[in-house]
Amino acid sequence: MKTTSAATVFALSAAGLALSAATAQAQSWSDTYIGYRYGTAFTEPTNRNDITKNVIQFTHASGYSLGQNFFNLDILKSDSKDPANGGSSGATEFYATYRHLLSFGKVLDKNLSFGPVKDVGFTAGFDLNSKNTAFAPQKRLLVAGPTLRFDVPGYLDVSVLAAREWNHCGLGAPACPKSDIVFDPQLMLSAAWGIPFQAGPLPLKFQGFINYLTAKGRDYANVETKPETLMRTSLMVDVGQLTGGKKNTFLMGVGYELWRNKFGNHAYANGVTKPGIDTNAPTFQAEWHF
Repeated sequence: MKTTSAATVFALSAAGLALSAATAQAQSWSDTYIGYRYGTAFTEPTNRNDITKNVIQFTHASGYSLGQNFFNLDILKSDSKDPANGGSSGATEFYATYRHLLSFGKVLDKNLSFGPVKDVGFTAGFDLNSKNTAFAPQKRLLVAGPTLRFDVPGYLDVSVLAAREWNHCGLGAPACPKSDIVFDPQLMLSAAWGIPFQAGPLPLKFQGFINYLTAKGRDYANVETKPETLMRTSLMVDVGQLTGGKKNTFLMGVGYELWRNKFGNHAYANGVTKPGIDTNAPTFQAEWHF
């Protein structure tokens, strides 16, 4: 990974946190945690191997008088089957996500609920990534669009977002005749949820997100991309509450990652389907909230 790429991810991630802090003057709630997930069946486009990854996660969410902020940074460490550029050790990836949700109901001071929907809002934000493989991706994604907030225990938000991606390929020709690319605009249908519930004596939480993105034009090799689906979900046990401690402090559970046409990948320039574009990865997960 180029030093400048990592620095950009951290700098813009810090900017996201600064935005969160700036809008938290009338903060009404806050949840910050460090998470960990582990799986042995991850995949990467053009790679035929199942890849083991250890993922450290830093997440912050908070609400204020007019809406809420969400920031997440994943640090993903692969095993040697997904090697770093020029070495036999596994690659390291940084992936940051920031979203700001502005509540129209709070801005207008009106009840905008209808049917199962409790509020309507507007979401905007970005994704950033950097990874020290030979491909050397440098994803920059901007998103914006309306959000419906549903009246459920916990939360369920569904958004329709306009999206635009800038990225990089370090392989050079013939694999990547274009090293830097601006993809076509695309649509993202996104849902995120966190539903607490009780199963007998067990305090549980069903959480996750799913993103469906339309095709984004041609890639670095002038091959048409395909629509992409990514879902990460988990069922967590509130271990802290179960053992008589504080609620929503320490959670453990199992999860699942489903990815189809990862990053819009479909085929090589000769029409042969790429390996590694679909993921079905069970995971172990833990979270410490503070």
